[in-house]
Amino acid sequence: MTFSYHRTYRGPIKALLLDWAGTTMDFGCMAPAVVFIKVYEKAGVPITMEEARQPMGAHKRVHIQKISKIDSVRQRWIEKHGKEPAEADVDRMFADFVPMQEACLSEYSELIPGTLDVVNACKDRGIKIGTTTGYLTGMTEINRKDAERQGYSPDCTVCAADVSEGRPGPFMCLQNMIKLQVSPVEACVKVDDTVPGVEEGLNAGMWTVGLAISGNEVGLTLAEWNALPKAEQEAKRAYAYRRMQTAGAHYTVDTIADLMPCLDDIEARLAKGEKP
Repeated sequence: MTFSYHRTYRGPIKALLLDWAGTTMDFGCMAPAVVFIKVYEKAGVPITMEEARQPMGAHKRVHIQKISKIDSVRQRWIEKHGKEPAEADVDRMFADFVPMQEACLSEYSELIPGTLDVVNACKDRGIKIGTTTGYLTGMTEINRKDAERQGYSPDCTVCAADVSEGRPGPFMCLQNMIKLQVSPVEACVKVDDTVPGVEEGLNAGMWTVGLAISGNEVGLTLAEWNALPKAEQEAKRAYAYRRMQTAGAHYTVDTIADLMPCLDDIEARLAKGEKP
């Protein structure tokens, strides 16, 4: 060919795709972490909160499997059971995990401050609200109902069980686009508090915003965070920001309450023809 042509999208944001725990509800992403600890405790191999959180954001069975491959956990498993953790062990722990998680989810379902303000501001702009999560269908339905009681009703919900591969694969994000009937991909923004969630948005070709304080990277409830001395807050904030930025997030902020300036900047960049 003598000539080639290039199309550039210069329109507004059309969809905002939000995670659940640690992003819109459950400040500190506590619900899954405490259950992973209980599951491994039941299996006779206690794990630390840090070990429980390492794979956060993945499909929950995959998360359990990834914990079993952490060197420290693997060694303690061998010491306890005389062999390495196998797929059958993961299956048993996952079977324990599901009802335990469903039983406690509503204890951690309070919306994170700023969620409703941001969602309503986006809806006023005509931006559709989608969601992705590593939770399974029953867990997601509990979250959805708890959120609805607090005034939060996203336009679309896709969970890890709805697609062939969860995070960091892009498929939950892309399924949101299909269900919301929005395009192009650069008109979508993914927001998440975990590294796999940031990678999910990037792999889908979307603008991606990491939340540093409200989720897995700090792993404290709002009351615990507010009680920290300023110096300790700053140290934890700096660590979490580095994690999100290293993962490739286009923007990193403390919580969803700080999101709107990011969306304004993304729309200004789109208007100039920039892409994620």
